Formats: sequence, structure tokens, C-alpha cells
Amino acid sequence: MEPESVLSTLGDKYTPEILQTTYEPKSAQELSEELDIPIATSYRRVEELEEAGLLELEGKEFSDEGRQRKVYRRSVEEISVELGDGDIDVDYQERTEAKNALNDVWSDLRTG
Repeated sequence: MEPESVLSTLGDKYTPEILQTTYEPKSAQELSEELDIPIATSYRRVEELEEAGLLELEGKEFSDEGRQRKVYRRSVEEISVELGDGDIDVDYQERTEAKNALNDVWSDLRTG
């Protein structure tokens, strides 16, 4: 995705909160409920973030109602923007599998 498009996506309402919250897998429904985002907006932001390469499909899980839903996790740990002479450069520090696993263990310890 072009740097300008990534910056535009990052500037959308709720995007920073979604990226901050998805250090562990979350569904669009969970994001909507936790962050008080309209459900349609939550799905739209998840799709935009996935297209930008900032969020990735982690898998599927069952909701409390027994419905299968997709869960997403941010795919970046850090984003840096460099504004040059007429150029914009966006760099990502990707999350590692080890970081994801560590966050999962930490999350399980907090909730279990």
C-alpha cells in the first residue's frame, strides 16, 4: 500500500485504538463492544487495516452464542513515518511469532 494510503488509514477515527487493542486476537464484534465503536465501522476499520498490512487474520473462534467469527491481531509492533523533501516513507517493525506467543501467555495468566 502507498505511504499516503497508510497514513490516511492511520488517521481514521478508531484506528489507533484498534491497533492498540489488537496486541491479542480480537474479533470485529469484540472491538466494537470494548471500544464502543459502531459495528459497521468496526468491520470497515478491520478491513482497511488488513488491506494496509497492519492487521492480520489470526484465525477463527466461536462466540458465546456459538457462531464462528474471525479474530485479528496487529501485524506490526512499531510504525515510523519519515517526511522527506516531497516524499513520505512509512516503515514497519513487524511483530514476531515469539512476541505473539508471549502476549498470549501473559493474557492467559491475567484472565485465568
